[in-house]
Amino acid sequence: METNYLTDIMLPLSLAVIMLGMGLSLVPYDFKRVMLYPRAASIGILNQIIVLPLTGFFLLWLFGLNSPELAVGIMILAACPGGPTSNLISHISRGDTALSITLTAVSSLIAVITIPLIINLSLAYFMQQGEYIPLPVFDTIFKLTLITLLPVSAGMMIRARAPKFAGKMNKPVKVISGILLFMIIFAAIMTNKDIFVSSFASVGPVALSLNVVMLLAGFLSARLLRLNTPQNITISVESGIQNGTLGITIASTLLHNDVMAISPAIYSLIMFMTAGFIIAWTNLGIKRIEAAA
Repeated sequence: METNYLTDIMLPLSLAVIMLGMGLSLVPYDFKRVMLYPRAASIGILNQIIVLPLTGFFLLWLFGLNSPELAVGIMILAACPGGPTSNLISHISRGDTALSITLTAVSSLIAVITIPLIINLSLAYFMQQGEYIPLPVFDTIFKLTLITLLPVSAGMMIRARAPKFAGKMNKPVKVISGILLFMIIFAAIMTNKDIFVSSFASVGPVALSLNVVMLLAGFLSARLLRLNTPQNITISVESGIQNGTLGITIASTLLHNDVMAISPAIYSLIMFMTAGFIIAWTNLGIKRIEAAA
């Protein structure tokens, strides 16, 4: 990520392809589903937009992370909504896939506005005066719209006008998105591999705690509202599985700070590991129920 070519072109382009893939799976009805399942949608969005950043800030205070840049990186990740990865994990975990897609779509719309606000507050709190340049809010909203909402809208238009083509492209684009996600995380690590290794001991516990706390908070809050089991699983996944690709892109491309990108990269690695446990646990539990029946 030392060249402008990578940070200014390849990162945003890769994220746009990933978001295009998400758009291919969306239809306008997904946004209307919020009205059909208000309790599930409300708690899911509340967890992502409000509870997650507050929890991230509290854990940073609790652990006393001594690197301001890495702390801001955690807050960047906490400001990001769920991504296509959360939809896939929710589906494999036998959650409510339709609800997952709805939450990702709606939270992505809201996050375009909340992301610059949360990041600027984090920069002002963790960084010293003169060590950072605040994100211009409206310019950031415009750029986030270009690299997230515009590709999603394009994907939805393709699906609406050419559903057969969208159906054929859905799987290949998901595969490409997965490859791009791996490459982005790998690039973020390799660019600052020495800092990454030394930072893992300090950032890792914060990232793991944030991930586990939000997974549990999502599940328990859904249980408290007496949602069904698939919805409980989805709320949990959407609360703890975030769009790490977007976090890395924001840090490297919009803030031009590769050190801040380390925190979203570490979180992404950790959330894939915890996602594996979720998938195994939910599928094993459901198999036991089916066997008992």
